[in-house]
Amino acid sequence: MAPKTERVMFLRAVRQLHRVRTFYVMGILMWSASTVWTAWQSPGTRQMWVSALLLAVFTGLLLTATLSLRRLEPPRTGEPVHHAATRKATGPRKAHA
Repeated sequence: MAPKTERVMFLRAVRQLHRVRTFYVMGILMWSASTVWTAWQSPGTRQMWVSALLLAVFTGLLLTATLSLRRLEPPRTGEPVHHAATRKATGPRKAHA
């Protein structure tokens, strides 16, 4: 069995990846709007290409964070997880005389 601190660190890493992924989505939205606006105002300029480059960087970071989260997910078996024994009696009950 793994020590408790490893489990806590694992959960912390998953939570942080979720937050980072949200940050990257917001960055993608901002840089895509900036790229579209700059391409509309002055196409082909250095500012447009920098915006497009930053959009590509944030897209790559989002892809990396999403793949890391998928790698950290436990495998799904389709069966419910039972952590405790059932409460049913193992045999038929018989009344005492």
